[in-house]
Amino acid sequence: MLVKLEDGTSAEILNVLRKRLDAHGLHHCISSANSQIVIGLEKSLSPAVLEDLNALGCISELLPMSTPWKLASKEFKKKTEIAVKGVAIGGPLIAMMAGPCAIESEEQLRSIALQLARAKVKVFRASAFKPRTSPYSFQGMGIEGLKLHKKLQEEHGMLIETEVMDVRDVGVVSEHVDILRIGARNMQNFNLLKEVGKCGKPVILKRGISATVEEWLMSAEYIMAHGNHEVILCERGIRTFENSTRSTLDLSSVAVAKQLTHLPVIVDPSHAAGRKDIIPALSQAAVAIGADGLLIEVHNAPKEAKCDGNQALLPEELESLSQELDKIAKAMGRSL
Repeated sequence: MLVKLEDGTSAEILNVLRKRLDAHGLHHCISSANSQIVIGLEKSLSPAVLEDLNALGCISELLPMSTPWKLASKEFKKKTEIAVKGVAIGGPLIAMMAGPCAIESEEQLRSIALQLARAKVKVFRASAFKPRTSPYSFQGMGIEGLKLHKKLQEEHGMLIETEVMDVRDVGVVSEHVDILRIGARNMQNFNLLKEVGKCGKPVILKRGISATVEEWLMSAEYIMAHGNHEVILCERGIRTFENSTRSTLDLSSVAVAKQLTHLPVIVDPSHAAGRKDIIPALSQAAVAIGADGLLIEVHNAPKEAKCDGNQALLPEELESLSQELDKIAKAMGRSL
């Protein structure tokens, strides 16, 4: 159940309400976004408890929920469009997000960014912190990479996003980028989800490689329950028995999620494929099935990339792909 409070409910009344919920043994989580305070409860209120709480005069609406993801449910809201500095994600525009797997140098970042700005890319992705399977692989440039990301934004003008891996880094990452990204490995890192719930910046939440759609939505619920309702879901492939690709891109999850949640859903065909030759086909299919955006890896010299070069398109290849994707988008009443 969700309990909506009246606008202007004071901190004093809110504190009394929390104490009464505790006294009744009701575990709760308070989410505040856009001046609207919503309390999530695991179960419905009994008539006696409801009478006690109504005496405070702060409850405006009770919303029974049929799903365990309450704030992310379409029962709570029909559709969410996230606007970031004039770029809308989840609306008619299909948001193109692209860039290298990792920030490697200022020269590399500048070269890629300036080319992508001409290819209808709205969000420039590049990671400063890189979770790698091997501890001996390149782990990213860290805070220095974040500074380069922010500095070059003045030249290319795109929104910038990056992955955050550690609770201790959420603050500094939030200061440098427009959108944070939770990687597949951290989809159920609940302490990290709680922290980005307080960061005040939109968050891309990637689906874990073995996670169900329900588990994915419950992770989004963690972020929303802690105050951040600007969550963008990202399908990036799941682990199956098939070994011809890095992962299996589950496009059905996009259609399923669209029925269950009001949140925008984007697709990362690069990590699903693990190879560049089928990225165009997967991207086209994602747009056709209704994805709100694409997150594609691009590198100016893939053979020299410090990570994931095999799944990176060249900037000119992305520009050509964008033209094809725009045709599909327009056929569906959307655009790039």
